[in-house]
Amino acid sequence: CEYRRCKFKIVPSIHAILAGHVSISQIREVQVEDLLNRPTSRIDLAEVSKYLSGKRVMVTGAGGSIGSELCRQVAKFNPELLVLYGRGENSIYHIDNELGESEPKLNRAVIIGDIRDRSKVDLIIEKYRPQIIFHAAAHKHVKFMEIHPDEAVKNNILGTKNLIDAAIKHHVEAFILVSSDKAVNPTSVMGASKRVTEKLIQSKAKRNGTEFVAVRFGNVIDSRGSVLPKFKRQIARGGPVTVTHREVTRFFMTIPEAVQLLIQAGAMGSGGEIFILDMGEPIKILDL
Repeated sequence: CEYRRCKFKIVPSIHAILAGHVSISQIREVQVEDLLNRPTSRIDLAEVSKYLSGKRVMVTGAGGSIGSELCRQVAKFNPELLVLYGRGENSIYHIDNELGESEPKLNRAVIIGDIRDRSKVDLIIEKYRPQIIFHAAAHKHVKFMEIHPDEAVKNNILGTKNLIDAAIKHHVEAFILVSSDKAVNPTSVMGASKRVTEKLIQSKAKRNGTEFVAVRFGNVIDSRGSVLPKFKRQIARGGPVTVTHREVTRFFMTIPEAVQLLIQAGAMGSGGEIFILDMGEPIKILDL
């Protein structure tokens, strides 16, 4: 097929087509998720619904790829209030508009603010009294944080501390930190900053009323800053594709899957845990 320059597509199974479950129109382009070589994870809907329904929920970094998907999924569990907190007004505008169309009955508050602004963070948590906070706001580009380590400290560490202190002060029930697998034996400033945030929540976990947990992610397909969109652009231009090493491997998961497991961790946590997502087998970047 490569020799004949055929384009690759994915079709439903012949059995599914013959049984009438699908139509031939479902032929589609191959997507990166198809290469995961494992079924995507599913959450315990009953358990999650019990702890989110009727609650006041706050999402930081609500305009980002993880934060916005968190908003979409939390909205489906009928929270009493969803507080969207983020610094980038354009990205917050887009997710707010989307939720207005998809979940018109959702009670939501939109806040343009920076987690580094201690007084603003305290004011917002005092005003809206969230019971659950998903903390997705962070600097995550390894390269940039190597150049500007002060920003990694100010945003990832001090910003997180502001949220933790306000959560304890105002009796937030649960605080779920989005962490990174780069926090494991960190070799970068970004990874080290995320490891410090894990230490911060662990230090508070057993001494306060708030349940603090962290969830470590690997590479999330098509998240902002992921290398995969860059590869796609390079391939579309006809190459070259810049892979840093022939043998490098990475774990991958989809954005909805990552967020579902993040929400599940919030339901499971009793305080102080660091959850590590089972992401199957690592994929060789060159093969990808």
